[in-house]
Amino acid sequence: MNRVSPPPQPPPPPTSAPAPTFEEAVKRLTEIVQTLERGDLPLEESLRLFEEGVRLSRVSQERLDAAQKKVEQLLGVDAQGRPRTETFQTQAGEADDDVPF
Repeated sequence: MNRVSPPPQPPPPPTSAPAPTFEEAVKRLTEIVQTLERGDLPLEESLRLFEEGVRLSRVSQERLDAAQKKVEQLLGVDAQGRPRTETFQTQAGEADDDVPF
């Protein structure tokens, strides 16, 4: 008698855990790359790790972009060599008018 295997279960929904720090994301990405390079995982597990790696890569890139923008704001100068200033965001959506950056 032929047995029909049950359909594969979908992966669990993503949790709403806080995004990892840049350093945590890079460390986990390194672990994922090393694991995938060994090549001894089943396809499904390899895909799961690859997807996790893509998410971590995006988080890391967003953090790097934000850091680069902050550095550009802090080091920016105009054509006459004077520091450029603009209102610095102290909290989400709120500007601190007393601290120009």
